[in-house]
Amino acid sequence: MGSVDAEALYAKFTALRGVLTERSRRLWAATEARALGHGGVGVVERATGISRSTIQRGLRELEVGATPLPPERTRRFGGGRKATVAKDHSLVTDLDALVEPTASGDPDSPLRWTAKSVRALATALHAQGHAVSHTLVAEILRDLGYSLQANQKTREGAAHPDRDAQFRYLNDQVRAFQRRHQPAISVDAKKKELVGDFKNGGRAWRPAGNPERVRVHDFLIPAQGKAIPYGVYDLHRNEGWVSVGIDHETASFAVHAIRRWWKVMGRAVYPAARRLLITADAGGSNGTSRRLWKWELHQFATRTGLAITVCHFPPGTSKWNKIEHRLFSYIARNWRGKPLVDLATIVSLIGATRNDAGLRVRSELDRRRDPAGVIVTDDQLARIALQRHSFHGDWNYTIHPKRH
Repeated sequence: MGSVDAEALYAKFTALRGVLTERSRRLWAATEARALGHGGVGVVERATGISRSTIQRGLRELEVGATPLPPERTRRFGGGRKATVAKDHSLVTDLDALVEPTASGDPDSPLRWTAKSVRALATALHAQGHAVSHTLVAEILRDLGYSLQANQKTREGAAHPDRDAQFRYLNDQVRAFQRRHQPAISVDAKKKELVGDFKNGGRAWRPAGNPERVRVHDFLIPAQGKAIPYGVYDLHRNEGWVSVGIDHETASFAVHAIRRWWKVMGRAVYPAARRLLITADAGGSNGTSRRLWKWELHQFATRTGLAITVCHFPPGTSKWNKIEHRLFSYIARNWRGKPLVDLATIVSLIGATRNDAGLRVRSELDRRRDPAGVIVTDDQLARIALQRHSFHGDWNYTIHPKRH
């Protein structure tokens, strides 16, 4: 076997190179080497530049009794270059720390409030010794549950001057509670959902040509109404609770959801708790100016003996509430493309929500009727043992149990 063999092989390889896949190239080289007999592997290697190990792998695949690869695969399962995140074990943690000063379970600043571009993040990761592109940064962020968010203006038309200071204060409060092994939760109401065979955004796997049929127009079905999900997210344990209401989104409904979380989930895992921290938006049923919110928390504190600290996000920053991207985003992902045909379906889909970080969710239907427009009198308000914090007491306050 001399130069004639090598030249012929080189000509063949040049003619076929453009149409050969990685797998077919490997098998072609192995076939030629086996046809040449002893020394054939070396001849094919020199003529084509295909490595000896690749040719030998092809020979093993051609052996009688060797387990063939599925036709749609080029390499065996687990073959090929490892993903960057598999080789660089601290990459995801360091990226998460850049976007949110803490990763899950680390008590050093549990609420995300800083936004950076993927190119800026890639540059910062390079400075820490990670070989990563801005496109990979974007992929990892999507896997972590992030998405690009448009700016949201406040009603006053500008960011509050104490916005960043409030975020720092709120973070300090969460750190302090977690250091003392006291529960800290994030709460919010999710968007109301029409109940019925309505189109739900996203796509789900179904037999080809057989999409699920839904209504053309999204008009309320009075007999079925709307579902009102109110969520409670444990900032330390990555666990969620969602009460699905059917009446009004009132402060009574919101606090009842928190009470249900405490009774069913919280009390068992925080048996020594004496305090509870609630991080909440500045508006809605749990808004800063809601008297009924404070009155219901006062009753909750008195029944449980918990001192309840509330820290509100500044106006116009509700998207930074951790429950949005740690709980609600995964619920929306879990039920995308599935019509929310009835309340039982909604509760089941919420309760089945999981993610790779170990998120667990429990859900319950709340059939109570909470009348709207309940008035809390000045006398009732005076009975609340409410201690305003020295920094922005309108946003940060503690409600103590009533002493009998």
